[in-house]
Parts: sequence; structure tokens; C-alpha cells
Amino acid sequence: MKIAIIGAGICGLYLARKLSEKGSEVTVFEKKEKIGKGACSGLFSERILEFIPESEKLIQNQIESVLIHFPKRTLKVKFSRKFFVINHFELDRLVASLAEKSGAKIVLNYNVKTKDFVTFQGEFDRIIGCDGAISVVRKNLRLNNPKFYLGIRGFILNPPPKFGGGANFVETWPTNNGFIWKIPRGKEGIEYGIIEKPGEAKKLLDNFLKGKNIQLESLNSALIPQGLIIPENSKITLCGDSVGLTKPWSGGGVIWSLIAADILLKNFPDFLKYQKEIKKFFLPKIIFSKMAKNLVYFFGFNFPWIFPKEVNIEGDFLACE
Repeated sequence: MKIAIIGAGICGLYLARKLSEKGSEVTVFEKKEKIGKGACSGLFSERILEFIPESEKLIQNQIESVLIHFPKRTLKVKFSRKFFVINHFELDRLVASLAEKSGAKIVLNYNVKTKDFVTFQGEFDRIIGCDGAISVVRKNLRLNNPKFYLGIRGFILNPPPKFGGGANFVETWPTNNGFIWKIPRGKEGIEYGIIEKPGEAKKLLDNFLKGKNIQLESLNSALIPQGLIIPENSKITLCGDSVGLTKPWSGGGVIWSLIAADILLKNFPDFLKYQKEIKKFFLPKIIFSKMAKNLVYFFGFNFPWIFPKEVNIEGDFLACE
């Protein structure tokens, strides 16, 4: 089959590789001049190796736990599966090379317009939108937007040893609707960032950094979608951030996107069956994790003594162990 994939992020490139390996003729259209996502913390559970074993060579640091600093108590959360710090830009470029080796064609600097969809539906048997938070494919299918948060991040480059650039834990400071984070990135230094409502994120981060006398370099930002917006369409579908598949408690989307991609691959070319299965798999997890996050925030800010000092969780699905 002839397949058009809109968007050369990790989800689109992963699908391009796998569909090409199965014998489809795949063309990926990317609006940017080069491949690689910059505005992402690049913190992935070890599940990333199940999808992209070759990414092992890109690991910069290993994370075993997170400290959640509520105003009156710090909670330590240990991960049953380790998390890896990986440069997302390099990861995307790696998956792009694997997709091309499998036979996929990647067309850069191609901004898909509304008029292109008529042409594409005549040229391609299936169209998959993997074009991120502000999805052109989703817009042309007249679907609602997911809820948007704003992610902002920056770096302390070459930090002194006391900053813990090689530490094996992440630190977070909950805010009203999200959190501020600190991630040790090994040789890359220390990353600070925030996920919050777009109108509040920058002010909250600036106040936090000012209070700790921290100055960041290489600041960048991106919208983070949250929801599950997927069409009931037999020829055109969505995957990854264009669906809004990010974890409600952290904003991370790569592993969920790759799981969704595998569901699509399992049901390909039946997009209607894929739509039903993705809802069946993710909707309960989204509902549960939203409730769990709200409860943790409520008790963390108001009754922090109710928590044990340390808990173990499965970080991709917020399951206690």
C-alpha cells in the first residue's frame, strides 16, 4: 500500500520504519528543514529499548527515582523501571536513519496545506497524521483540539559538582496544574523546566528561578497536548501528539505514542479497528491517572502527612507496586 505520514517526529518515523519493513511504500512529509525535536526533556522509561533497541547508545544518564517537593513534605517515588535521559533531537535523527534504511522516503521542508489533502487522498491508500500538538491533519478532519499545556525548559551548562549533574534522581516542585522539574543530564549539565497552563508557565518558572538564583541558557518551549482526539475514518487517522496522547501527570508522550503506534500496526490497514482499540486501551488509563494526580496534589498541598515517605510506582502507567 502507499502510505503518507504527515510529521517526522519519533512516532511518524517509527511507523514509517515498521510499515516499510512490512512492504508498504511510505512517504513522510515534514514541514521543518531538519529532523529533531528540541523542546523536550528527553526522559524515557527503559521501555524505549523495546521499541528502538538502537537508542541504547544515546543514553546520557539513568534515573531511578523522583523527589516531589510539596511545601511541607518531600515524597520520594522510586521507579520499578528505570528512566533514561536521552537527547530527543539525536533520538529522532536515529529513528529517521532507521526509517530510510527500511525504504521509507522522507520529504523535508514540506508544509502540508488543506489543498494537499485532496491530492493525497487520490495518491495514497492511507494517510496518518503524526504532526504534533497543532495538527494540520486533525484540523482538516474538523476535530476538536485537545487541552494544551505549555512546556518551557533551559539548561545550566557545565554545572559545579554540587549541582549533581550526574545524580540518579529527578526533582519536581508541584504548581497549581503542573510542576517545575530538575533533571540531571550527565555531561549536558542540569535541565530545569515547567509544564503548566500557557498563561501561567513563564511567570511561575521565572519566580522559581529567581528565588533560587538560577540562570538558564538555551531556553525553548512547546505546547503539550492532553486528551484523546481520534477520527472515525477508514482512510485517515492520527497517532502520537496529534491525538493528545501525553501522560496526564507528567506530559511525557513518547512511550504512549509508540504503544499507540504498535496498536495501529497490529490493526493496519483497518483504521476503524485501530480507533476502537486505542480508546479501549488508553481511556481508562487517562481517567484513572487524572483522578490519581488530582488526589495526590490535593493531599500533598493540604494533608501531606498522609503519604509515606517513599513509594514505588510503574512510571509509564502510574501503577503502585
